[in-house]
Amino acid sequence: MNFEEYLQAKKIDSKAFQTGNIVLFSTWQSTFAQVHPDSFTEQFKFQINATRRLYPIAVNV
Repeated sequence: MNFEEYLQAKKIDSKAFQTGNIVLFSTWQSTFAQVHPDSFTEQFKFQINATRRLYPIAVNV
């Protein structure tokens, strides 16, 4: 699983996230490359929820 697939699984729009907060995106991407996805989730659990609210994937109705 790569970082973009992980963000999609967490329902975060990777392009909007990258343009909206490049510093946090880069930090997460670097950390994700070094740890297991489950460890990443545990480390950033509360930030993931907040980020999901800021950069949700658009749902077609």
